Amino acid sequence: MKRIALLLAATAGLCRVPVQAQTTTLAAPTLTPRNDGVEVRAGATTMRITAITDGLVRVRVAKNGAFAEDASWAVTAATRKQTAKVNAAPDGFTTASVRVRIGAGGAITFETLDGKIISADAAPVTTDGKAFGISKTLPIAEHFYGLGDKTQGLDRRGHGFVDWNTDAFGFSSADDPIYKSIPFFIGTGGAGGSYGILLDNTFRTWFDFGHRDAETLSFGGPDGPIDYYFIAGPSLAEVTRRYADLTGHAPLAPKWALGYQQSRYSYGSADEVRQIAARLRSDRVPTDVIWLDIGYQDRNRPFTTDAKTFPDLPKLATEMKADGIKLVAITDLHIAAVEQGYAPYQSGMKADAFIRNADGSPYVAPVWPGPSVFPDFTKTAARTWWGTQYKGFLDAGIAGFWNDMNEPAIFETPTKTMPLDTRHRIDSDDFAARITDHREAHNVYGMLNTRATFDGLLKLRPDERPFVMTRASYAGGQRYAVTWTGDNSATWDHLKLSVQQIINLGLSGFGYSAADVSGFAGGPSPDLLTRWTEIGAFTPVFRNHSATGTPRVEPWVDGPDHLAIRRRFIEERYRLMPYFYALADQNARFGDPIMRPVFYDYPAAATASCDQSMAFTLGKSLLIAPPPKPESPQTYDVCLPAGGWYDYWTGQRVGTPEPAAAGPIQSATQAVPTARTLGDRVTETPRLDRLPVFVRAGTILPRQPLVQSTSETPNGPLRLDVYPGAGCLGTLYEDDGRTLAYTRRGYFRQTVRCTITPTGLSIDFAKPEGGFKPWWKSIAITVHGWDGAGTARIKGKQTNVAQDAATGTSTLVVPSMNIAGVVHLEGRQVAIGQAPKTISLR
Repeated sequence: MKRIALLLAATAGLCRVPVQAQTTTLAAPTLTPRNDGVEVRAGATTMRITAITDGLVRVRVAKNGAFAEDASWAVTAATRKQTAKVNAAPDGFTTASVRVRIGAGGAITFETLDGKIISADAAPVTTDGKAFGISKTLPIAEHFYGLGDKTQGLDRRGHGFVDWNTDAFGFSSADDPIYKSIPFFIGTGGAGGSYGILLDNTFRTWFDFGHRDAETLSFGGPDGPIDYYFIAGPSLAEVTRRYADLTGHAPLAPKWALGYQQSRYSYGSADEVRQIAARLRSDRVPTDVIWLDIGYQDRNRPFTTDAKTFPDLPKLATEMKADGIKLVAITDLHIAAVEQGYAPYQSGMKADAFIRNADGSPYVAPVWPGPSVFPDFTKTAARTWWGTQYKGFLDAGIAGFWNDMNEPAIFETPTKTMPLDTRHRIDSDDFAARITDHREAHNVYGMLNTRATFDGLLKLRPDERPFVMTRASYAGGQRYAVTWTGDNSATWDHLKLSVQQIINLGLSGFGYSAADVSGFAGGPSPDLLTRWTEIGAFTPVFRNHSATGTPRVEPWVDGPDHLAIRRRFIEERYRLMPYFYALADQNARFGDPIMRPVFYDYPAAATASCDQSMAFTLGKSLLIAPPPKPESPQTYDVCLPAGGWYDYWTGQRVGTPEPAAAGPIQSATQAVPTARTLGDRVTETPRLDRLPVFVRAGTILPRQPLVQSTSETPNGPLRLDVYPGAGCLGTLYEDDGRTLAYTRRGYFRQTVRCTITPTGLSIDFAKPEGGFKPWWKSIAITVHGWDGAGTARIKGKQTNVAQDAATGTSTLVVPSMNIAGVVHLEGRQVAIGQAPKTISLR
């Protein structure tokens, strides 16, 4: 979490394990076909290459003649056991979409079926004792993304990284390692399309994207299994979805998790929490969550409450709930080592739940409560014990939990973590029961902490969606927790870095991620806090958080002018809540990130000439384009992908729509047709009260009346803003926002399409899925850039359709479309001011 009294420099640089080739000459490989792939022998090396699906190939290499245990924290046994049909070839095999070739020495080449190289080994796998290295060719056009929230910019090319979860308070935009180890990256731009690689190894692995050798991509580790998954695209989106299929989809979060969240280290009393809540409500700042950092605890001991400053936690939670505000409480994993009067320690010792030293004694080290012990989360029984600790807080009304310090962070040691020889007992999943040390368990420790929390909450409240926030994690950790980028700083540099970190987290499985709005360490200028709030309003998780001893950063602190801007953007997030929630549903089902790089849905944008280092999309329909130099007043260009765009704030067209003959797309996962040429170039002059946001032509955007929290039912119709264009599509999604009923058809999901016809515009509402009844009783449809004023009839009654000549919109209100139906507007996409047209509603 934070260590302000002891500012330790973040570790930097790369720890490389020297790897020597086993032989000086490349042996001719011997191939043995398998039903699911091939086994390869090349000299002393044995490899097993198998197809899990058509586009997913697993590569395992035996060290010293033996394969490592087939077990994983990231990939479930059921997934690893999947197989796809392959066709054997003299030099490898093919699936329905990928060709695998084995060359001299066992070097592997992955190709498309028409012979384009997707990825190729530069040399066979090398080993040196327990250490290993894998090297692949690095074409000049390739770029790399992923690895979670690593620093050094959006593109990983030219950089090297180490995976070793680290308490990195005060980290810079170039420091590595930091909080997470997600050994997955995506390569794009090569001849064979995009691909991904997950190195499933929890040791201190390393990755080099042309840092030491500009023509070589390499990765490896000092120990552990040589076990990686190759994921073919060809698109970036397909790789991302297949990675989610491989490591698990994030469950749908409770709706309140998408609201605005207010935090500080720490709100020091229940009365201060009440004051914060009251001010948020009196200033009309929509809010869903207030966070409790360690200041609410008794002597910083997890699962306790300070009886003096928080004398009645259930009462506070009840009051907040009545005001539409949830409480999220921190529960660090260090348990104070006190012999009497602290139940978590006594019960944990009885359950034999804690990590031990190499000599078998309990490992004790200083953290916030003083001398502490640490749960052995690789052990099933220890995770079960941990989960039971949440009962009291759930009974008190706490809605969600924050697992911090789980790298794990240790004070008063130069490594900031446990000694490498501490003992972890693996007794879980399909692992063989054994004892390992911290070298293997370190990078997965934080993820297993969140797994214990998630599973415990689910057991205690079987039909409630758990909400867990974590700082440290590993591949697959999205199954248990949302995350944030850790203890960042209140600088313009960190604002820019946060956008890039959240994008890469989304590409690494964590669709729900955040950065501390304002910056945690230091204090932001008023302009920085305002700009960060504007951008934060369009990120997946929106939390304002700051450190003790720093200036306050609540929305009102810099006066009414700044408050007005910040509130306007927070309000806009709440108006967009139906869109956010539909994206959350899409993420849960398919794995698409909520916040994406522009080239995720628009591949041609990867070669745009504009500086896109701050640009991103929210889903595929909204493009957010902050200044690439956020602290500068210098004008800048926004390169909009082809197809036509609208200014979100004015509703006016700023791009040229593609011909609409392409019609609607057929499913939520089908890519929007995009030209391989770029669209328009828009010049923006930075203004503190404006954040450029654009809507793709072909979007049907759901919005709602303003509320002060997601617990409040919107008063009025659901709003659908229709922006005619090719591939015109929108999705409505709703459920109760809280329970797991959505997994049992307790949801409402409806696809809406629009098509320009010879006589006008058809808006088609598909038959809804699920059995949930949404909150809206009517739908207000606004069609942008459309001439079509007149009247319509609905069930025999006349309905007015209004034309706003100033904005070029046509608006009508229809009943809630709980069955399939079509709204047809006669007219055309013409300049404002033409003669009105008649409108019919079927």
